[in-house]
Amino acid sequence: MNTSTIDRYSLKHYTRLMISFFGSLLVLTIYQYTTLYFKGVVDIIFGTSFFIAVVHQIGFTSLVGVILAFPFNFWENLRPRYGFNLVFVLLLVLLIVEAMLISYFCTALVPLGSDLLGYSFSDIKMTIANSGGISWVLPLGFVIIVAMFFGLYKISSKHYHHISRMYPFTIILFSMFIATLFIEGKPINHNKTQYLALNLYDTSTEDTSYNSDVEFPLIKAKPIQNVLGEYFELKEQKPNIVFLMVEGLGRDFVGEGAEYGGFTPFLDSLTTKSLYWENCLSNTGRTFGVLPSLLGSLPFGKSGFMELEKYPNKLTLFSILKNNGYHTSFYQGTNSSFDNVDRFLTSENVDFVLDKSGFGSKYQMQAEDAAGASWGYPDRELFKKSMSLPRTAEQPRMEVYMTISTHEPFIPPKQDYYEAKVAKLLSEGDYSGKIEKVIEKNDNVFATLLYTDDALKYAFEEYRRQPNYDNTIFIITGDHRLIPIPQRNNLSRFHVPLIMYSPLLKKTKKMSAVNSHFDVTPTLLALMEAKYELKMPKKVAWMGSALDMSEDFRSVKNIPLMRNKNELKEFVDAEKLYSDGSIYSLDENMDLGSSFSSSNSEKKLQAFKSINAYVTNNDKIIPDSLAIFSVKKEKFTDSEIVWINSVYNGQNFDKVYMIARELAFEREYEKSLLLSRYILSEAPSHIDTKVLMGRVNVWMGNYDESIKILKACVKMNPNYIDSYSALFDVYFWSERSKEGLELVKLVQENSSSAHEIKDKIDRAKRQAQKKRIAASIEKIRNSNTETAINTFEIE
Repeated sequence: MNTSTIDRYSLKHYTRLMISFFGSLLVLTIYQYTTLYFKGVVDIIFGTSFFIAVVHQIGFTSLVGVILAFPFNFWENLRPRYGFNLVFVLLLVLLIVEAMLISYFCTALVPLGSDLLGYSFSDIKMTIANSGGISWVLPLGFVIIVAMFFGLYKISSKHYHHISRMYPFTIILFSMFIATLFIEGKPINHNKTQYLALNLYDTSTEDTSYNSDVEFPLIKAKPIQNVLGEYFELKEQKPNIVFLMVEGLGRDFVGEGAEYGGFTPFLDSLTTKSLYWENCLSNTGRTFGVLPSLLGSLPFGKSGFMELEKYPNKLTLFSILKNNGYHTSFYQGTNSSFDNVDRFLTSENVDFVLDKSGFGSKYQMQAEDAAGASWGYPDRELFKKSMSLPRTAEQPRMEVYMTISTHEPFIPPKQDYYEAKVAKLLSEGDYSGKIEKVIEKNDNVFATLLYTDDALKYAFEEYRRQPNYDNTIFIITGDHRLIPIPQRNNLSRFHVPLIMYSPLLKKTKKMSAVNSHFDVTPTLLALMEAKYELKMPKKVAWMGSALDMSEDFRSVKNIPLMRNKNELKEFVDAEKLYSDGSIYSLDENMDLGSSFSSSNSEKKLQAFKSINAYVTNNDKIIPDSLAIFSVKKEKFTDSEIVWINSVYNGQNFDKVYMIARELAFEREYEKSLLLSRYILSEAPSHIDTKVLMGRVNVWMGNYDESIKILKACVKMNPNYIDSYSALFDVYFWSERSKEGLELVKLVQENSSSAHEIKDKIDRAKRQAQKKRIAASIEKIRNSNTETAINTFEIE
């Protein structure tokens, strides 16, 4: 009994834990402001903002202290030291989480909120790996946090307050927490863990019920006005349409009056030769939404349209133009499975998709970062690969590019060269103190902008050599504004340029009216429908309308803006912006005026959220009768679904593939194919699964089907050696030596890993040689036989 009393930790030890916890949070807050100061984001470390952040950390400490006091006391009374150890571990976990969230904030300049729910674990892992990666810094950071917390606990023994009873202590903590609720804070001031928790709670409990008897609320009966007609001299043949979606290309970097101007000279010149909308808004603050918004004028769903488990019927520029004779294609240098791009493109029956897997050995990947990760192929390599692909003059084309170079970790090719150009521009340019400081601290970011601008210039030069260049319309825009560069306000991350350039233009113009990506597809189709007999649905359900062509600034549209996945918190209501509960006026510089109270904008946002949830969850964007390509979803019987669920259990698709592979090795071919079909219904670009299906088909004796699948794999990814390996086997077993020899040439041209299957290459050559020898012998034998017959006849 006495031992228990001696070993039991008391309230004074608990108090020391909370003091140490707050001290650690204070150190992390100093780290945050120091990092932001050296990045040029904040002007001073220990300013008003810092002290507001400290107050919020006090509030969070108080809240945690109140919550954990009871389990501490309960477990200590039940079993000595259990309560102390439990609270120590929980506080340590909270500190590690807070440190990671602060690091994320220092990179993205926005706190991680409910958008966390919109990403799969593999997406998060890929993003972290390609944004600086998980290097030795991360485990070192953990060690430092543990040491800091433990060290502060030891030091606190001389400074803790002696409190003998739980009741007054909890009142003090609770009072401190309540006091912080009356101190307004911005994301920079908040405790990031508390911010994340509150956002997750708000998102999960938000009411988005739809109360209307209108079955398809987005359907528009009124046709879209042809506002572009007077600017284009269209030819008899339909024009090629080329979209260039540039990662991070914010308006702050492009065009006259850009805050960080001078780093996109080619695009700057292009704005003066084009139709140029300087106040366009991307409808999402991250890349996940640009394809559905720009090319489909589609609603968001809960976490972005491409994250929907089942796509509703829809219309996009891809499907409409393909239905009117266009060849459709999509090009990017990174993995198309990220953000479910591959699923979206498959649902639109896009004719050709190039991603990271399809470049081959002739192209150089982006340099690896410190953690050994690379997003994929940089922008110039993307354009080089695209320009190497055949194009015909007979068929009109719709081509869409997504660049990646202007994304973390900002490692452009010839980095030293471009950083030297940044330094030269800084020395010769007229940049103010803060702008100059930001550029200096982020010279790799601005070097990458210069590189991408050069890559875009190269793309245009190459397009001039392509068929029907003079009958091509180019649309250039950003998916959102560059994240790491400080933003002026809550609207900046959405503010992007929209440039429409074409040899078909009769005149140029700069527009200052506010538009969004939602307006682009309806406007282009209105232009083409006025000239050509397009096969178009009688009704459409665009989120946007015709682009506003006003030269003067005006904002007359209602535009919902999704900050991150799951975070629909901004809404442009004409010349007002609703953002996170506040309403601001909007001026001609896209600056925000002082906030004022008005509930109408918030009601409009809430109404949109309800419609957004209703149409995407219930397949109510358009009826089946209006769909060009009804969404093709692989169908499975109830018994198949039960079996799939019994072996799937929510693992990632790489693990499911391993199960399918094992089933194939056990000669359970039908089950292996069933599981493979399921994987490809959810992840169409999973090439290992496609190769497996090719192998399984040949093991079942289906040679033609196997060849069809594997040839598609080679076309999809000309550098992936497993596709060639499997196809060599099929050609050998089916004695197709001619095809095997052709494959030898193909693999040596395209794959940097050809040496890995040298035995199969040599086997294919030997088989072809044997067949040639056999054919020669047979020819000689036939020739001798014919000679003998002729001789016999003469005699």
